[in-house]
Amino acid sequence: MKAILHYYRKYIPFICIIVAVLFGQVIAELLLPTYMSDIINNGIVAGDMGHIRHVGIMMIFVAALAAACSITGSFFASMTAAKSARRIRGDLFRKVTAFSTAEFEKFSTASLITRSTNDIQMIQQATVMCLRMLLFAPIMGIGAVVMALRTSVALSWTVGLALICVCGLMVFSFIAVFPKFKVMQEKLDRINLIMKERLSGTMVVRAFRTEMQEEERFDFANTDLTKLYIFVNKCLAFMMPTMTFIMSGVGILIVWVGAHLIDAQQLLIGDMLAYLQYAMHVIMSFMFVTMIFIMLPRAAVSAKRIAEVLNTEVSIRDPEEEKEEGGQTASSGSSAAAAAGTVEFRNVDFSYPDSREKVLENISFTALPGQMTAIIGGTGSGKSSLINLVPRFYDVTGGQVLLGGTDVREMTQKELRSRIGLVPQKGTLFSGTIESNLRYGNEDADREELVRACEIAQAMDFIDEKTEGFEEEIAQGGANVSGGQKQRLCIARALVKKPEVIIFDDSFSALDFATDRALRRALKENIGKTTFIIVAQRISTILEADKILVLDEGKMVGCGRHEELINSCGVYREIALSQLGEEEPGISREADGREKKEKTRRETAAKGSTLTVPEGGEVSG
Repeated sequence: MKAILHYYRKYIPFICIIVAVLFGQVIAELLLPTYMSDIINNGIVAGDMGHIRHVGIMMIFVAALAAACSITGSFFASMTAAKSARRIRGDLFRKVTAFSTAEFEKFSTASLITRSTNDIQMIQQATVMCLRMLLFAPIMGIGAVVMALRTSVALSWTVGLALICVCGLMVFSFIAVFPKFKVMQEKLDRINLIMKERLSGTMVVRAFRTEMQEEERFDFANTDLTKLYIFVNKCLAFMMPTMTFIMSGVGILIVWVGAHLIDAQQLLIGDMLAYLQYAMHVIMSFMFVTMIFIMLPRAAVSAKRIAEVLNTEVSIRDPEEEKEEGGQTASSGSSAAAAAGTVEFRNVDFSYPDSREKVLENISFTALPGQMTAIIGGTGSGKSSLINLVPRFYDVTGGQVLLGGTDVREMTQKELRSRIGLVPQKGTLFSGTIESNLRYGNEDADREELVRACEIAQAMDFIDEKTEGFEEEIAQGGANVSGGQKQRLCIARALVKKPEVIIFDDSFSALDFATDRALRRALKENIGKTTFIIVAQRISTILEADKILVLDEGKMVGCGRHEELINSCGVYREIALSQLGEEEPGISREADGREKKEKTRRETAAKGSTLTVPEGGEVSG
């Protein structure tokens, strides 16, 4: 709760105003029964119309004062709640946007959305209730008890009986409802998760005709949440009639006891009616407290969930932040003479958080400006993990990654990522226009630069076909363009940014071979001093790369050009043969035969056999 309460410090002057006007409202409302008693006892009974008019005018003035205080208190309470919620929401958004991939894996997207909307809304509602009722109810309750005792001590036991009943109801509600609020928010997270998966995976669901299974899954979670809501609302619905019954019962009891006291000339009629109103004020105050105690546990759960996000330590931090907390930044130990855009891996090891298994082990290479460095390997070989280390989506667990001769951990994330352009494997476009998406990384780019980037990315052909051209609307997530068009726009967006390094994470997979070839040729012709790092699955995409890194189970098993690796790296040759066939120029059958014979010898040695392999390559025993 401390993580949330400090947001209200700025609004302490508003809270002081609220307290002041609430005192005024309480005093005004407690005076009204006294004036009413005076009118009855000294005006109506005595038949004094002048006294009735005088006291009546005073009642109107006091009632207007109470209304003004109530309106003022509500205004400042609403303002305090809205502004504090805005600050919490803003800090929560900034915190989430600072999360690295590791933190996103800890909190699901659906849960973060629920915390940013529903939980903050619950805190805002609870803030208004607390500022209005939590301060008002105790003051009113205590004041009403004092005024009731001044009016008649003989009737005081009736209020005591009512308070016992109300307190018992409060305890029951607190025990029955409080544990359900945390479960309710978790079930709401589940609903949001299923809905997000269903909407984002609509095509897959329809392709596999699993609409009924998805509906059943959603219906199960929806029914579960509905049952919990019904239980909580039943408890709340039970409270209101019970409170009304208690109030009515106490009112009847006061009138019955008061009538006997009036008959015995121990109480005046006006005093009895005034006491009745004070008793109602006491019961209403406790009812407000009960409502707050029902709302506060749910708000406390929401506050805890928000604080959990705000208090999460971000694993990827800027060097200034680490120094402020006494930490030490990594020392690059590099030459300052390294060219801008040079990406160097030095003995890099990497493991995912909470995992002891190394995803990458002892990776060392250098990607130079003006060259195209390609990375290839089988599924799970660590290609995406490797490139995620360059923009610091993750940090290395051993070794160093350097950009321009400086360890990336010694740069701020803003500085580092301003020098890098990334085209992710799954292209992402934002709602707006084609032009707004292209300018996403460089708002100052002119139309000529946009056209040039689109020509290189082979995107101008379909842009020219659009009615509005660059002003054509893009739907959320790029839903109104094809996968290939989306990838080409993402490539053009990275080119418009003009970074020192551009990373393509299997970004050509949705392109046909002709477009892929034209795009690679255009990139090669316009590479300039930019460092291109390409992760690819297709050999044809990286044939002309200046350097090809081959990964296998997190280790670098080959490095060189295509022609070199064909004859020197078995893993690369196996990939090339599976995609290009044996007729691909540069594939040495002799080298392939030597590889097969060596493999046969290893298998023979493992079995302990006496088989020999003669020069002809045939196995004999």
